[in-house]
Amino acid sequence: MEKDKNTLTNLTEKSSHTDRDNPASKRTQSDPNELQKSTAHIIVEIIEYVPHAVVSKTIIRKTTGNITVSSFAIGEELAEKISPFDTYVQIIDGSAEMIINEKKYRLGLGEGIVIPAHAPHCFNANEQFKMISTVIKSGYEL
Repeated sequence: MEKDKNTLTNLTEKSSHTDRDNPASKRTQSDPNELQKSTAHIIVEIIEYVPHAVVSKTIIRKTTGNITVSSFAIGEELAEKISPFDTYVQIIDGSAEMIINEKKYRLGLGEGIVIPAHAPHCFNANEQFKMISTVIKSGYEL
C-alpha cells in the first residue's frame, strides 16, 4: 500500500498541469487582459486590494460569457445596474452586502448567489471583500 501511495505521489508530481519551467507555457495569449492559460492560480491572490477603489481583472472573456475577479476596498460600492444575463457571484475573501431586487443579502467567504437576468443589483463593501463573477451569455432571457 505504501508503494502505491508513493507511486501516486510521483505520478502526480510528474503530471502537474503547471509547467512553470517551460518558457513556451509563458507565451503571450490572444487577450493580454486575461489570466495566463495552462497555469495554476491561487484565486484569492489574482487581485489585490487598493485603498478607496474597486479593482477588477478578467479571468476569461469570450463572446459567450466572462469570468471576472474583483476586489472592493472597505466603504466602496458598485452602483445599481442591470444585466441581461444571469450572473453567478461567489465571495472568495471577506464578506459582502448585496441588494438584488431591493432585497438585502450578506454573503460570506465561500458563499455564492445567482443574480437573475434583468434584476437590479448593487454591492456594498462594509468590509473589504473579493468576489468572482461568472456570466454565461446563452441568449437574452425574457
